[in-house]
Amino acid sequence: MSLPPRRPLGATGLSISPIGLGCMGMSEFYGNADDAASTALLHHALDAGVNFFDTADMYGPWTNERLVGAALRGRRDEAVIATKFGVMREGRGFAGINGRPEYVRAACDGSLERLGIETIDLYYQHRVDPNTPIEETVGAMAELVAAGKVRFLGLSEATPDQVRRAHAVHPITALQTEYSLWTREPEEELLDTCRELGITFVAYSPLGRGFLTGTITSPDDLASDDFRRNNPRFRGENLQHNLDLVHAVRQLAADKGVTPAQIALAWVLQRGEHIVCIPGTTKKTRFDENQAANQVALSAEDLTFLDQRLPVGAAAGTRY
Repeated sequence: MSLPPRRPLGATGLSISPIGLGCMGMSEFYGNADDAASTALLHHALDAGVNFFDTADMYGPWTNERLVGAALRGRRDEAVIATKFGVMREGRGFAGINGRPEYVRAACDGSLERLGIETIDLYYQHRVDPNTPIEETVGAMAELVAAGKVRFLGLSEATPDQVRRAHAVHPITALQTEYSLWTREPEEELLDTCRELGITFVAYSPLGRGFLTGTITSPDDLASDDFRRNNPRFRGENLQHNLDLVHAVRQLAADKGVTPAQIALAWVLQRGEHIVCIPGTTKKTRFDENQAANQVALSAEDLTFLDQRLPVGAAAGTRY
């Protein structure tokens, strides 16, 4: 597999794979976990030259970091590890958002222990705490950098104003936000804000939680415990509307002799050199398919076709 040049990670001097690997689905939300298969996939990704891996403390909950850390052990220098804090869990449920400084420090120590590493490469605030000024949260995160526990800071699902306020406290290296052909809202301001400030934009769910692959036509295609069964975009009239959108992606893919997933990923990467994406998968075949999107070039005519068929706001249903 021939991989393209890596893209800069903000102003850090590090470079990362344009298509990294999101690890959430290896532990939760998308059906049964298979740690052995996931470990083999993580090793396969390293062997393929991919170096950007994304996890979070709440995935599992509290198990995905252990899985990722154990799989990457012995090859630490080959990986840029990103993890996140701020979403609290109670059992399998959610218990709120926490960005208080004391929580930031405790969460970081927990992530370091689970990952089995001394320093986190990229540490994100998973969601902004509406009850804690972002300046206080990022101030605590900056202390982690000074202590050598974290190298670089990131935010997830932050507004342009929040990004600017955070960046004024300590340089923000990356902003992670959902972005794909059916979630194009970041184009309204976030992408330009990141470009202006020298921040890498990390697109999560670039395949529309798998929907843009064209392989999901009914909730019955999903495991019984797959959270997408209750996602508004995968249900009822919304589903039928969104299938029409995917038809356009499948049409272009057929014309170009590639897969719908490769069209969706190539589209994200061509939105800007400061953009990378982290599709998740648990299968080597899907991983290889995704990485091959690095070689797919979309023409101006292709981009116009997609803009017309999947404009901002085209998807029916809310994201969550």
